[in-house]
Amino acid sequence: MPRQKSDDSSQVLQRQQALSRWENEGGATGPIVAAAADKEQIPAPEMSNAELVALRVRVIALENLLISLLATASDQQLEVAREMAGYISPRPGFTHHPLTIHAAAHMTDLIERSSRFR
Repeated sequence: MPRQKSDDSSQVLQRQQALSRWENEGGATGPIVAAAADKEQIPAPEMSNAELVALRVRVIALENLLISLLATASDQQLEVAREMAGYISPRPGFTHHPLTIHAAAHMTDLIERSSRFR
């Protein structure tokens, strides 16, 4: 049994490290972002209506695929997903960013929607 406890603590540590990268806007910190901040920012090109529609279709497809995967997830996996949604909600001392709040609520909604197919 000591091996199981070690594995559990290793998984908890991995989860904490992964989640610690998330700040107010979904992990927008770290060496990659810091390096990019040093360079001049290149403005993103405007997207056409057709590109926006295609992007929306892809997001809907990915959400439905995720719901189908969550429907077959174990209770433990669903709990981890709920924990992550709660973790990215604004923490004390951090700015309450509307996109972060919306993202956390959307994650929880996807988990709940998946329960209809379990």
